[in-house]
Amino acid sequence: MENTFNAICQKLHQLDYKVTPQRQVILQAFLENAAEHLSAEEVYNIVKERYPEIGLATVYRTLDLLAELDILQKINFGDGRTRYELDQHETHYHHHMICLECGRVQEFDDDLLESLEKLLTQQTGFHITDHQLKFFGYCRDCAAQKLKRSDVDAI
Repeated sequence: MENTFNAICQKLHQLDYKVTPQRQVILQAFLENAAEHLSAEEVYNIVKERYPEIGLATVYRTLDLLAELDILQKINFGDGRTRYELDQHETHYHHHMICLECGRVQEFDDDLLESLEKLLTQQTGFHITDHQLKFFGYCRDCAAQKLKRSDVDAI
């Protein structure tokens, strides 16, 4: 799905949802931060600068609606906060690497599980429609810092 502002608004209209100013400003926040994985609080902090009247409850309701309509993807990285990103991926071959030190999230698009999905379907008859793969570890910068600290500790 083409995730331009107009395309998303058109989808909302087709599904009989109003494109309110609050929804518009929230959509714009995601379009301007397309590479980010934003929590509701982060979205709220972004949008309240442009639309000071917006409430956190409105942000939560809008995020839930947009996720339900497959405009946003809801993701849990194990840090206790639900995050959202634009659902820009035509396929489900979208995975994440999460740094345990700084919390940085890196994406990669290679589908490492395609052959496993086929095998599971053949063996069980289960029709897989999606999967998520998350790797937890240390990004390049944090791994280098940990290595420096361990070198200092060894002295």
